[in-house]
Amino acid sequence: MALVLGSGLGDFVDTFESPLSIAYAEVPSMPVSAVAGHAGRFVFGAVDGVEVIAMQGRVHLYEGYTAEQVVFGLRLMIGAGARCVIVTNAAGGIRQDLRTSTLMLIEDHINLTGHNCLVGPHRANQGPRFPDMSHAYSPRLRKLAQRVAADQGIDLAEGIYAGMLGPSYETPAEIAMLRTLGASAVGMSTVQEVIAARQLGMPCLGISCITNPAAGFGQEPLRHEDVQAVAAQRKDDFGRLLSGIIAALPEVAYGI
Repeated sequence: MALVLGSGLGDFVDTFESPLSIAYAEVPSMPVSAVAGHAGRFVFGAVDGVEVIAMQGRVHLYEGYTAEQVVFGLRLMIGAGARCVIVTNAAGGIRQDLRTSTLMLIEDHINLTGHNCLVGPHRANQGPRFPDMSHAYSPRLRKLAQRVAADQGIDLAEGIYAGMLGPSYETPAEIAMLRTLGASAVGMSTVQEVIAARQLGMPCLGISCITNPAAGFGQEPLRHEDVQAVAAQRKDDFGRLLSGIIAALPEVAYGI
């Protein structure tokens, strides 16, 4: 399986059995992130016997990369044999019940980045020109994640993720707009990766760690350092949840 680890969540690779890492800089054509909290390497290994390829950190549109460059690593992992995708991120909470440090299962997303990684010449080996996004996040994988969370006593919310371009955080007016549109949380990643994965027919699961209240809800200025710190606080629960999901994947390996 392919795993994308977002801001402050990269320590999960420390649980891998027989890990092998390759820096993005060593991979031809692979863009390299310069954002704090993104180690910038592929890590190969296993979790409870399930083979995993992880991106320990990702690249972002706001770094100046194209949408196609942003999904290069994800497509590479799928090309290497991954059969399903788990994407993770740090996000700002919009819905009032999504307090800081909440883990949220992504049920759907709204792409407001102004970009789409499928724009441009179509390559038949990457899937259909017009992929269906009706079930961008696999209902069966979401049900599996909820079961694992319940078994482990981990509270797991569900909500809709809004993907924005960044790198500036949103204004209170923009958050009010997103709330009106039905967004539960907001971030600067994930949507391009899921679009690319679905074009290739891969089932996807998305998990956000709510690291801060969105603009207009908190009293303190939003800072990336705080985002990383909150994500690190939940790394144990996050790791247990991911490990449980990955261990149970063989049960739903077909027809996800």
